[in-house]
Amino acid sequence: MDFLKYAKENEKNYFDDLNTLVRVQSTRDLSTKKENAPFGDGPREALDAFLNIAKRDGFATKDIDGYAGVISYGDQEETLGILGHLDIVPIGEDWTKEPLKVTIDDGYAFGRGVLDDKGPTLAAYYALKLIKEHGIPLKKRVMLIAGCDEESGMDCMKYYKAHGEIPQSGFVPDADFPVIYGEKGGAHVSLHSHDKTVIQKLNAGERPNIVIGKADCFVKEISDRQKEQFAFYLKTNDLKGSIDQTDEGIRLHVDGVFAHAAMPYNGVNAALHLLNFVGCAYDDQLAKDLYSLLKDWQGKPEHINKDGAYMGFLTMSTGIVRMDPERTDILVDIRYPNDLDAKAIMAGFDEACAAVKSNITATLDSDSAPLFVDPNSELVTKLMNIYRQYTNDTFSCAKTIGGGTYARMFDNFVSFGPELPNEVKTTDQFVGGPHQRDEGVKVSELMQAIAIYADAIVALAG
Repeated sequence: MDFLKYAKENEKNYFDDLNTLVRVQSTRDLSTKKENAPFGDGPREALDAFLNIAKRDGFATKDIDGYAGVISYGDQEETLGILGHLDIVPIGEDWTKEPLKVTIDDGYAFGRGVLDDKGPTLAAYYALKLIKEHGIPLKKRVMLIAGCDEESGMDCMKYYKAHGEIPQSGFVPDADFPVIYGEKGGAHVSLHSHDKTVIQKLNAGERPNIVIGKADCFVKEISDRQKEQFAFYLKTNDLKGSIDQTDEGIRLHVDGVFAHAAMPYNGVNAALHLLNFVGCAYDDQLAKDLYSLLKDWQGKPEHINKDGAYMGFLTMSTGIVRMDPERTDILVDIRYPNDLDAKAIMAGFDEACAAVKSNITATLDSDSAPLFVDPNSELVTKLMNIYRQYTNDTFSCAKTIGGGTYARMFDNFVSFGPELPNEVKTTDQFVGGPHQRDEGVKVSELMQAIAIYADAIVALAG
């Protein structure tokens, strides 16, 4: 069957449904948490919208107490799982498109979640919908599971694993093509200190998995010389910033670049630049030492810079900074290859903290072990073959990534699309990636993803 033809014929319906999902600001908000809405009103509304789409189309659905939803096709004992998520990261700033609306412009779809992960999850759903509508027989029951808290620690899937049926194998449409058979481990390390600092307040970052793109630092006073130094610092580091007098004191502002924490080299961390400037211009020892520990995205100061045999470099991103004259708390997001473990990472932090003058301690807040599926397994090879049939790409190979998806939560799962490797940009406008402003994806990629996912379901469950 020509799934790509049917996907294109359903393009308008797909984007109408996607707009229904994107219009929901499904960021985790525990201030609105309640029964059957463990992550707040937004994720609950998105889950309802998704399950209602499935009910409209005649699928069996199940609500796992607001943590996740299951859309099922078939009644067989053997199962194939598809895992997507409906929550989003905070919208952020500087959008040129309306973030809570699907905007189609010059062959691209824009909106928060069109790529991460409402668009791909709905593409997998439409793949299953096409199979159902054409009565294609399957030997396995397909379970499309949509979670509501992927961006904030995957508590949704932790709950699901304790209360829901576990699929025997499957894929996650929340990364790149071809097949992602390995994901780096993910550790959150906190740095704490009660040392004095001239910083009156530095509250930067909303989520640990986003590079801090904007930051404000408040100090009591600033001399003309320090103003000149700040202007020089901005110029020499190709940054934009400002100095303002406020009721809270002198505000130093720096504009960096937001990016996904798995790729900190694509961002510019505004908070780290402020620490560097304050440390030097005010001779602030704590700011100096914090910057010295956190300045390198490969973790060289902690001697944890490791280039893994399968997964490449460890990455380190400072995601949340909370500072005042009495207390400092900083959260660091680390993605590490399977040649390393959390114990070695903490040993590196402990040694590095002991070597600086300030009293800084490190604690391990959380750790998620790396995902690794045999790249020669039947699951990987079948999906690779389908990818190559659609793209004629015989060069790209199955790979590993630094991002973390639901695949790491289940046995025998891999990530699969929807972004294509080495895709040529066909518009002059800015197209943001996951967690960036103007998040966007090529319309043709989503249509092709529907077709690829439909063939994948047939290959793995047929």
